[in-house]
Amino acid sequence: MDNNLIVASSEGKAIVMIWLKVSGISGVIAPIIAFTSILVAIAYSPSFSWTENALSDLGVQEGVTAVLFNAGLIISGVLAIIFATGLFTLQKGNLLGRIGALVLVLDAFALTAIGVFPESVKPTHFYASVTFFVFFPISMLFLGAAFLRTSKTKLGFFTLIVAAVATVVWTVPFGKGVAIPETISGLSASTWAIVSGFKMLRVR
Repeated sequence: MDNNLIVASSEGKAIVMIWLKVSGISGVIAPIIAFTSILVAIAYSPSFSWTENALSDLGVQEGVTAVLFNAGLIISGVLAIIFATGLFTLQKGNLLGRIGALVLVLDAFALTAIGVFPESVKPTHFYASVTFFVFFPISMLFLGAAFLRTSKTKLGFFTLIVAAVATVVWTVPFGKGVAIPETISGLSASTWAIVSGFKMLRVR
């Protein structure tokens, strides 16, 4: 084999590995930023009710509350995009995995859009929010099936359980608002992203 091809191949692999590391770190950090901004925004909003409000209500309040909430979602959404594209790269040769990762990329864009277009921007915010909560379990179904087909049994079942939690929670009545199912669904997504992010960091 031509030495130039060997060098090019080695450099290409090194670039991919760096990208996977960056993506893995992004997957771990994104949920932390998202929920930190949400919780701090709630702390600055005494009128917020878990059973009467949606989390997005925080994004249209006066003062620092809206800034914290929207900025947090935008930053975590961008990091989620990086994470999901890294996952797409990792699923090379796996059609189900690539479909799941692509849906996750779109889901991450939707998360970013929730912050860019707050609740006052109708109907864009509504579409972004619905897309985020619908696309996540869909991506998990594809990825879960992909993991099971490649004998990653534990990760596959874990992914499918996350998909089930993110779906079933919307059938449980928690009150007039949707903050609780949004939070539970978001926590399930965050848990999966952190676990997957750490796994991506260990790829060699």
